[in-house]
Amino acid sequence: MITPTGGGRRRPGQLEIEIMTVLDSAVRPLTPGEVRDRLEPAGSISYSTVVTTLTRLFDKGAVARHRDGRAFRYGALSAPAGLVADRMSRLMEVEPDRATVLRRFVSNLSPDDERLLRELLEQDPPGD
Repeated sequence: MITPTGGGRRRPGQLEIEIMTVLDSAVRPLTPGEVRDRLEPAGSISYSTVVTTLTRLFDKGAVARHRDGRAFRYGALSAPAGLVADRMSRLMEVEPDRATVLRRFVSNLSPDDERLLRELLEQDPPGD
């Protein structure tokens, strides 16, 4: 079961990531009810919230869906990390002062994440 952080509220985008994680680990596409049951078996998340989030993920091109009887079945098209990376890229696209944003981002990284970022930047770029 995945639980929300702090006072019962999820961070923006957290439910999308949780749903993508469930879909990514599934061996077959899931219905919204199956997703809800895997997220929170106690039923504290509503079916309609799961359907709305899956529809948004479908509109973003993050999941595929096909009709199965009266419901749709959904499957992940990419790993949850891809959804986060896409969100970060979209945020960067609207900011003209990218250097300041990146400097601030890096200054807020943990030492381990900063070390990882430096290692990734030292690697040869894909396609070279």
